[in-house]
Amino acid sequence: MRKIRVLIVDDSPVFRKLLSEVLRSDREIEVVGTASNGKEALEKIPRLKPDVITLDIEMPVMDGLTALEKIHRLYPKVRVIMFSSLTQKGAKETIKALSLGAFDFVTKPSSQSLTESFKRIREELLPKIKSAVPQPVSPVRRVVGLPRKTTKPLLTIRREVVAIGVSTGGPKALADVIPKLPVNFPVPILIVQHMPPIFTAQLAARLDQLSALRVIEATQGSPVTPGKVFIAPGDKHMEVRVTGGAKVIHLHKGPPENSCRPAVDVLFRSVAKVYGAKSVGLIMTGMGQDGLAGAKLMKEAGALILAQDEATSVVYGMPRAVVEAGIADYVLPLGEIASFLQKLFRQRIAA
Repeated sequence: MRKIRVLIVDDSPVFRKLLSEVLRSDREIEVVGTASNGKEALEKIPRLKPDVITLDIEMPVMDGLTALEKIHRLYPKVRVIMFSSLTQKGAKETIKALSLGAFDFVTKPSSQSLTESFKRIREELLPKIKSAVPQPVSPVRRVVGLPRKTTKPLLTIRREVVAIGVSTGGPKALADVIPKLPVNFPVPILIVQHMPPIFTAQLAARLDQLSALRVIEATQGSPVTPGKVFIAPGDKHMEVRVTGGAKVIHLHKGPPENSCRPAVDVLFRSVAKVYGAKSVGLIMTGMGQDGLAGAKLMKEAGALILAQDEATSVVYGMPRAVVEAGIADYVLPLGEIASFLQKLFRQRIAA
């Protein structure tokens, strides 16, 4: 099995050394070189031929965002993982990086302990590098379009909510769906995107700028009303609950599920309970299988389940789990998801 070739780009010698030690501790990864800024990285790429680049955002000579645009244009097959600071500025720049084509991001450790920093980077970065360059797997039966056994009532039931679960590749994928929906889209949209605090607020702000719909980071007790898109805040699970006859957002810090908080399964369980057959569940690009258990509950309640297809997913993990479990009613390319949702609600949009 060929090792994954990684180029580390960071202006801090200490951080370059730490990252090198973390990556060299894994037998599947080879550190092929380091660079102290984006210009140096661009000069080294043709010779080192990395599969993955870890890229700091704030650097002298050439910053990470400038370097990312050039890497994406010149070497489109190279996957880039950004390193970001846990600040509002860092989060804003990271969301921009993801929209420019970065594969994923990891936040820089704030701990002064080298042992703790090593552990956290190893836990967060290694799975993302391995997902960026997946090893070949045995071919599986691909499911496309609408399974024949699906019946017409799936499209004639009056749906009242769309719940979306997404992870790696999500910001760019969401930017290909939400801005294409009209201002009079007749139901609320609830989104769980795996991201830490601050970053979800920046994601909501960016999507809000691009969209006719109002996109907000969800807050406790907010009424779940049509015309709004609610994004679960980082480090909090999001549910829908009924209070005084009204459907409202409930946020909490329950245990992580599938190593995630927010978790798609938590949202989908609540949607199955509150909306039942009047709901639509959509699983998009992402690692792992968060959302599978919740999608099964939604399906059992009569919901319509959609999944992004393999060809347009940055990581075909979460959608694959739903498709291979046989619970996806439609498997759609990213570019067709918004139009499908508009067709599903066509009569109410036109009213």
